[in-house]
Amino acid sequence: MSSYKLYNYDPSQSAATAFAIMFAFTAAGHVFQLFWNRAWFFIPFLIGSIFEIIGYIARVASAKQTPNWTTMPYVIQELFLLLAPSFFAASIYMILGRIIRLLHAESNSLIRTTWLTKIFVTGDVVSFLMQSGGGGILATAKTESSLNLGNYIIVAGLIVQVISFTIFITVSIVFHRRMLSTPLHHLVQSKVPWTRYMKVLYIGSALILVRSAYRVVEYIQGSSGYLQSKECFVYIFDATLMLLCCLLFNAFHPSKLLSKSSSVDEREDLEMMNQDGYKSFGGRT
Repeated sequence: MSSYKLYNYDPSQSAATAFAIMFAFTAAGHVFQLFWNRAWFFIPFLIGSIFEIIGYIARVASAKQTPNWTTMPYVIQELFLLLAPSFFAASIYMILGRIIRLLHAESNSLIRTTWLTKIFVTGDVVSFLMQSGGGGILATAKTESSLNLGNYIIVAGLIVQVISFTIFITVSIVFHRRMLSTPLHHLVQSKVPWTRYMKVLYIGSALILVRSAYRVVEYIQGSSGYLQSKECFVYIFDATLMLLCCLLFNAFHPSKLLSKSSSVDEREDLEMMNQDGYKSFGGRT
């Protein structure tokens, strides 16, 4: 552990600053869209955007300390950037359930709508907690074995996220194909642009899936691996992909689906989020 360094490169202050600003702009857009449209079910997405901002601000602080890095900014940027996509994923899961309820097409879904969001968000919470636990171990690691343990737990959490997303995309595709095979899908499309939001859902899911796969490989390789030796990979496979995800939902905000849905759906989403653990973040239960 004596040769262990927080970074295997000198972090770029300009790159971190640029992404902190860009995430701040997209987050501001999400704040406006959330309150203007009362799309409360999309609060987790906004939280994820805020996590990204905090993460890159902490990375700026680390860059300013080069080469005498301190642990606190490093831990903050590592944890917040690692966990932000879990909040994006939670909102994406809820979009599919909302589309199915909106179209009254539960018979075309592999999973009942009453369970669909609960199942996938629960998986997301499990992934979140595992990554948080692994990150906490890394933050306090004093030995090589503790460092490895933290990496293994984070990898396991990321694998849970990848598996959950893979199953989710499969469920989405099956529902989409079944809807397209119904004779009245053109009529439904004229009233509700559901196919557009299915495509948005696929793109957002793919962005998070690729990012999570990158993180799995990164943590499997460990601190001495090739991916952690080059800062460019962080910005290519994490920062850029997550920024595109945020901008995607700025451009195609699911609040348009909300205008067609009932207040009961909104309450169900918020109650489910509270029950499944996101309310507990920050020490509340």
